[in-house]
Amino acid sequence: MRIPDLKTFAVPAALAAVLAAAACGTTEQGEASGGSESDAGPVSVTDFLGRTVELDAPAEKVVALEWAEVEIVASLGVMPVGVADIEGYDMWAGAAVPLDDTVTDVGTRQEPSIDAIAGLDADLVVMETDDEALIASIEEFVPVLVTEGSNETDNLARMKSDVDLIATLTGKTDEAAALWSDFEAKIADTKAAIEAAGTGAVPYLYADGWIEGDAVSIRPFAASSLVGSIGTAVGLTNAWTGETDGMWGLGATDVEGMAQFTDTELKFIWNNADGTNIFSDGVAGNAIWENLAFVKNGTTYELPAGTWTFGGPKSSEALLDYFAEVYAS
Repeated sequence: MRIPDLKTFAVPAALAAVLAAAACGTTEQGEASGGSESDAGPVSVTDFLGRTVELDAPAEKVVALEWAEVEIVASLGVMPVGVADIEGYDMWAGAAVPLDDTVTDVGTRQEPSIDAIAGLDADLVVMETDDEALIASIEEFVPVLVTEGSNETDNLARMKSDVDLIATLTGKTDEAAALWSDFEAKIADTKAAIEAAGTGAVPYLYADGWIEGDAVSIRPFAASSLVGSIGTAVGLTNAWTGETDGMWGLGATDVEGMAQFTDTELKFIWNNADGTNIFSDGVAGNAIWENLAFVKNGTTYELPAGTWTFGGPKSSEALLDYFAEVYAS
C-alpha cells in the first residue's frame, strides 16, 4: 500500500482467488503450514498470488517493501534487515512499532533497489501486490512472499491472513497468536468503553487529503477500509456512503462534495502526519467548510502522527485507542 505522495496513490488491479497444491494434500490460498518458532525445520505457505513459498528454515533476515508488512514483521519480534523508505515509515507509520538503527533503507516503495536488497543476504522478502513486477528479479537470489494488503470484503480477516503468512515463514506462530489475541481484546475494550459513554450513535468520518494549486482533494475512508472495518467492529457508523476504489475502501471528493454533511452531526477524524494542516489551514476561510456542522461544533480530531491507517494489528490498536479517546474520553 502506498500513500505519500497522496495524489499519486495507485490502486492495483483486483486479483482472483486461486488454489495451490501443497506437499500434503491441497492448501487454500493464504493457508500456512509449518512448525512453531522452536521448530527449525522447513516452513511453507501459499501466498496471496497462489504461489507456494518454501524455506528450509524460518526466516531470520527479512526485507519488507510495504509499511504494513514492515510493522507486522517487527511486531512479531523480527526486526527487518531492510525496509523501503524508512523516513516515510517513521513519519506515517512508525509510531506503533518503531524501527531500530540496524535497519537498512532499500530505496523507495515505488522503486526499491534490487542491488540493495541482494546485498543484505536476506532469507525472505515480503511485499504486496503493488510490487508484483519485481518478483522475478528478486527471486533470483531470495524467496518472495506476497501478501494481500487490503480487501474491501473483510479487511480484518485479510489482515489476520497476512499476519499468519508472515508468522509461519518467520517461525513466529505463537507470537502471531498473542498479537491477534491482544488486538481482539483491544476491540472488546474499546467497544465496551464507547457503549459505556453512550456516544456511539454519532457517526464518524475519517479522511486525509492534499492540496494541488487552489484545489483541496479529500479522500474519505469508507466502512470497507481498514479504518472503517475497525470502526464497525466497535459498533460505530461510518458517514461516508459514496463510491470507493474497490480494494482499499477509499472514496474521493472535494470541499464542495463535503456540503452533503452540512447539517450532519458527526465526528471528523483526519490525518496530518506530514504536517500540511490541510483540514485546518488549508480550508480556512472556505465558506462551505466553515458551514459544516462538525466544524462549527468543533468535533474535528487530528489523528496522532505516525498512526498508519493501512497497517497491522499494532497500528490498528492505536486507531482503536484514538476511537476511544474521541468517543469515550
